[in-house]
Amino acid sequence: MSAAPHSEAKLADVKFLTVAEVAELMRVSKMTVYRLVHAGELTAVRVGRSFRVPEHAVHTYLREAFQETA
Repeated sequence: MSAAPHSEAKLADVKFLTVAEVAELMRVSKMTVYRLVHAGELTAVRVGRSFRVPEHAVHTYLREAFQETA
């Protein structure tokens, strides 16, 4: 099963962040990021023994969290 060429191009545009980078961006601890990932609140991809989080997932999470508090 092969992916369509346009979906491969979009995947190439995705910037993946490490848990440490996400924690720094969100100004929280790495443990908080791990909790969000394990709870399914933050989308992540497992690569070996570590996680990578699509940058857009962080922005989506923060936008939704901000709207809930507003």
